[in-house]
Formats: sequence, C-alpha cells, structure tokens
Amino acid sequence: MIGFVAWTEERAPRRAEEQAVLRMRFLGVHLLRRKNTPAAVLHRRAVSAAKKLQKLGITRAVFPENFPYEAVFTKHGICPVEVMPLYRSLAVEWLRAEIAAKGLSGASTAAVCADRLTGELVRAVTELCLRYRYVLLDVPDGGEELARQLRREFGVSLILRPNAGQLSEAEAALLFAPRPELHSAVALALYDGAEVPENVTLTLPALEDQLPVGCRRDQLFAALCGAGVLRAAQIEIKVN
Repeated sequence: MIGFVAWTEERAPRRAEEQAVLRMRFLGVHLLRRKNTPAAVLHRRAVSAAKKLQKLGITRAVFPENFPYEAVFTKHGICPVEVMPLYRSLAVEWLRAEIAAKGLSGASTAAVCADRLTGELVRAVTELCLRYRYVLLDVPDGGEELARQLRREFGVSLILRPNAGQLSEAEAALLFAPRPELHSAVALALYDGAEVPENVTLTLPALEDQLPVGCRRDQLFAALCGAGVLRAAQIEIKVN
C-alpha cells in the first residue's frame, strides 16, 4: 500500500488510517498545522508521522504540494511516488502543450533522444510520427525495426541516428536521456532524476470533484496509473 500524507487544521488521528481515492486504498497520516504552529513542532510531527508509516511497512507516499519535510520521510525509508514514468506516458501531450504555450504551432520537426529503446520511447515516437512531418530518433543502437513498422502501418518515415546539424533544426525534443548540447525551442527532460517544471498542471476533468485537495497531483496520478485505477489518457496536462 502507498502512504498519503496531508495537512489538517483539526486534531489529527493518532493512527494511520485507510482512505480511498478513486477506488484505490491509501494509508493516510495527517499533520496538524495551524496558522502559528512553530516550524520545530511541525518537524516533530513529520518525524512522528514518518515513523507511523515506517512501522506499517510503507515505502512510498503521496505528499502535499510544496511539502518541506519530504527528507524526513525519506530518512525513514518512505520516498515520494516516482512521477517521471507518468510524465513519459504524457510526453507527446506535454510537448504539444509546451509548443502551444510558446506560440510555435507551426513546428514540423521533433526529435527523440535516448540511450536505448524502451516501450515508453516506442509509444512516444509512434505518436510523434502521426503528428509531425519529420521525427528524428537519436539512439545509439536499434530503431530499424521500429522504422519499418511505422512505414508499413502508417506510411510515415522515421529519421534514424540524425547528425548534429539535423538535431539542431528540430523545434521540439523529448529527452529520454540528457543531451546538454541540444538547444531546441522546446525540450522536455524525461529521464530519471530530471526536475519537472513548476509551470505544469495536471487535471482530471471528469473526476475533479472526487480528488483530495492540496496534494501533489503528479504523485497521486502516478500512483493511480501504476495501480491501473487511472489511464494516462484521462489526464489533461496544461502549461501555465
């Protein structure tokens, strides 16, 4: 089970309690926080909450937005739910939103850079090929079978192992591995350890009234998608 950490202004329950979000069960702990609660007291309450989850065998949790005590929980073996797999599944929609936000609707060339082929990469490349005139795949090995499949099924061409000049002309890029030398107008970092920009907002239009307030939406959605309760296609991604 995954933990769910939340602030509360009411007296917090002594024990961790199960709670459901869209039919998925979480083990929730609440930290009492009022207007003038000292930081030292909040820190102690965070330590206490982390210990509760640790004793129950919880290793991952969804945290509040801008939560300052994630390190306290990590110290007790409870890490935030990994969000990058979710953003990789939303990569093409995220790219579309970034391009629209920057007024680059005429973009015709997109690049995908990676160190190896993965299922997530193949899905992203396939979606891009159906949207962009030119798609470049910068990966050291492989890609030939994918290129043949895309031509056979959709009649589109995939440019394999582009040179530096071709990559530099791509208006947009999905980076499944770091490429510091690439300077596309829009480049989304999708590799493990990359930071998600703060201007990204995730919503669930059909189910907003069933979602808890104040939590990290990407962590929550990643947990729900990982459990099969939610599909990435149901999520709307916006760039502010």
